[in-house]
Parts: sequence; C-alpha cells; structure tokens
Amino acid sequence: MSELTLTILRLGLLVLLWLFVFSVVGVLRGDIYGTRVVTRPARGSRRSPPRRSAPRRAAQTQGQQTPQAHQAQPAPPRPSRAEPTALAVTEGPLTGTTLPLRDTGTLIGRNPECALVLADDFASGRHARIFRDASGWKVEDLGSTNGTFLGSTRLTGPSPVVAGSVLRIGKTVIELRK
Repeated sequence: MSELTLTILRLGLLVLLWLFVFSVVGVLRGDIYGTRVVTRPARGSRRSPPRRSAPRRAAQTQGQQTPQAHQAQPAPPRPSRAEPTALAVTEGPLTGTTLPLRDTGTLIGRNPECALVLADDFASGRHARIFRDASGWKVEDLGSTNGTFLGSTRLTGPSPVVAGSVLRIGKTVIELRK
C-alpha cells in the first residue's frame, strides 16, 4: 500500500472514532439531563387572524357566495353534567396541575409533545389518550409498558370515562372533573 492510502485510512478511522465518541456523549447527556421540557403558551393567548382559502376570498371580493357559505356550521357538542371537562393531577410530582380536555384528544405521557407531560419514571413517552367519540369521553392506553389503570382495572382497550373517574399512570393519579 502506498503512503497516501495509509494516511487516508488513518484519517477515516480517526473521523469514525470521533463520531462514535460524540454519539456516546449525546446519549449520556440525554440520560443525565433527561427530557427537554418545552413550555407552550396558554391556549388562545396567541391570536392570529383566521385563514381563508384563495378561492373563497376571490369569490367574496366579487360579491359571490360560495356553496360553503350557505351551509350552517354544526355547533360543538355541549358537555352534559356527567361529562368531564378537565383533568386534575391528585397524586404524583405534578399534584395540583389541571388541564382542560380537548375534543380532538388529550395525550398523556413523558414526551414533550403530550398535553400533560408527566415527570414519572413509570410513564411511557406516549402513555395514554383521552378523546371524545359519538358515545362520550373515552380513555385508551397507547401500548405503554406499565399500563394505565381506570380505578383498579388495567385498560386493554378504549374505555368510557365520566366526571369523577380516576386514572393511574405509574405514581401519578389523575381525576377527571367537571
């Protein structure tokens, strides 16, 4: 082998060694410092004008009305007395935290993308989801390792919940409230 080939191989191995070292340091840093918590503004605090599509805007400027303008928007379902409207953490590191339920669903877990980010070692990244369907509010476990408990029953599929229901995820206890 020529001297140039040996030098290129040595430099390539050196670069690979440094890439390995940086990846190990990145993993250790993540283990030591944990998950990065992202703070989000309160819902509705950032107001932006409603978006309109270009065809509708053009039709409205010409004095025409689009077919969608004649259709009435259905009103969102009003919560009944037994339906929960908020989550409240009653036990665990986040005791006292309350969070309004969203019709689109509320994710619970350790991942920063979740609406309720748990600081619990026994919670998964995306642990559970509370959502509304035609029959009311339901909770489902999203394949977590340690499970989600509704009362003392471990969830195996979507289960209906009402105000007063108690969920347990690891050491965290969550109550659904009106």
